[in-house]
Amino acid sequence: MSPSLNAKEQRAWYVYDFANSAFASTVITLFLGPYLTSLAKAAAGSDGRVYPFGIPVEPRSWWGYMVALSVLTQVLVLPLMGTIADFSPNKKRLLALCAYTGSAATVAMFTLEGSSYLLGGFLFLVANLAFGASIVVYNSFLPEISKPEERDNVSSKGWGFGYLGGGIVLALNLALFSNAAKLGLSEGLAIRISLASAGLWWGLFTLIPLFGLKNRPPARRREPGESLSNGFKQLVRTLRDMRHYPQTLTFLIAYLIYNDAVQAVITLSGQFGSDELKIPMGTLTMAILMVQFLAFAGALLFNLVSRKVGTKQAIAISLMIWTGVILAIYVTVRTTAEFFVMAAVVAIVLGGTQALSRSLFSQMIPEGREGEYFSLYEISDKGTSWMAPLIFGLALQFTGSYRTAILSLLGFFIVGLFILLRVDVGRATREAGNDAPPLAKHQLGNV
Repeated sequence: MSPSLNAKEQRAWYVYDFANSAFASTVITLFLGPYLTSLAKAAAGSDGRVYPFGIPVEPRSWWGYMVALSVLTQVLVLPLMGTIADFSPNKKRLLALCAYTGSAATVAMFTLEGSSYLLGGFLFLVANLAFGASIVVYNSFLPEISKPEERDNVSSKGWGFGYLGGGIVLALNLALFSNAAKLGLSEGLAIRISLASAGLWWGLFTLIPLFGLKNRPPARRREPGESLSNGFKQLVRTLRDMRHYPQTLTFLIAYLIYNDAVQAVITLSGQFGSDELKIPMGTLTMAILMVQFLAFAGALLFNLVSRKVGTKQAIAISLMIWTGVILAIYVTVRTTAEFFVMAAVVAIVLGGTQALSRSLFSQMIPEGREGEYFSLYEISDKGTSWMAPLIFGLALQFTGSYRTAILSLLGFFIVGLFILLRVDVGRATREAGNDAPPLAKHQLGNV
């Protein structure tokens, strides 16, 4: 393949994944779930419950509920952000606004102590909302900086660099946490420093894409009566318009279902390891660190798989592996060693599932509406799932069993795979007006 005309922009674009993945790995995947759970337990009354706004909540379910609530807010905000991105001549400014709001809220997590589970939940809601909004704007650059036949490769490299960035921050935080006693730091203080460091990393490396990406004239003009002020109306309008792209809608439904469970595994794995398996935080950090670097390799590996069998088929293979992972966790994972083995398997398929899904979706959306359509996609992207964490939290609250809660995720992968297999990728690209060149059509793997 000849060098891309946008290679310099693509490299700058990769760095935003490198920047924001510190939040995904350090905050969402590892530290905040167990730490927020401990804050909620410290605030629990004699009946073992906390009462946010008078609602009785099992402290172990608080984190799952916060993840679900954060996405419900995104359902209103992200479609609005996507529409603004499509109309805006300065998407870099939007990216900066979202990124630095999220970064500031993450740095503020340093203040969480004692029983401040409510403040922790609020800061997470702000940070995760800003995180999701920034990814909507970020993803909307993908069709602008890459040709259709490049997108598997560009998207995979972005995810790969993201896992690399998240892994580096985790490695630094692991060193801090492991040596906390020698440095005169308590475990809680080491965790709070780690949370804040993710926000600082996010803000610092966001500067590179802000300098390296280019603003382009908006490909879409606002029609009379088309409002930018009501996210819910925009969501309804976008969903109504998607009737003209039935294959794109079918894929989006499949993605929202299976990736919701993917994100739940990522988000809740730290809590499972800490609270159910009693894995020490230092050891748990090593497991999550291993996932970051193996996921980097996995994203590149599945890019090669997609070239051999097609993108849709490569995603389907990853979902079959995910199904096996859930069953294995339910039946066999009871020790630290077994947790590490399963984490390694998850890492290999994780990057591929996410990178190839983003690339495939970018082929199916109409030109000039990338932000609008990626706002729907982002409802179940990095750390922004809601159905699976909500069901997980409810299952945990009513059964008291982590394993039953984990088994509740199985249906998401099975149903998502079934719907994915019904997608006609070639028809989807034609419906969106994105007739792909021969190489891209081969990579998409139409069957």
